[in-house]
Amino acid sequence: MPSTDQTLDIRTEVPRRRHELIFETYGKLGAGENFVLINDHDPKPLRYQFEAEHSREFSWDYLEEGPEVWRVRIGKV
Repeated sequence: MPSTDQTLDIRTEVPRRRHELIFETYGKLGAGENFVLINDHDPKPLRYQFEAEHSREFSWDYLEEGPEVWRVRIGKV
């Protein structure tokens, strides 16, 4: 496991581009790798999308839960 997680800060991205960037980043991960998503709101709907499209293939760990910044470690199992 890498000592430093890749970071994807989407707070400055236009909303319609955010999920595309997240899934592109996830798609580039190898098994056991992860990245930290930084967002300006709780990405709970994104988790539902991961569950629908990648059930049992991803990990999701909140590192920070607002109120202004959310950080989530998303991994490929």
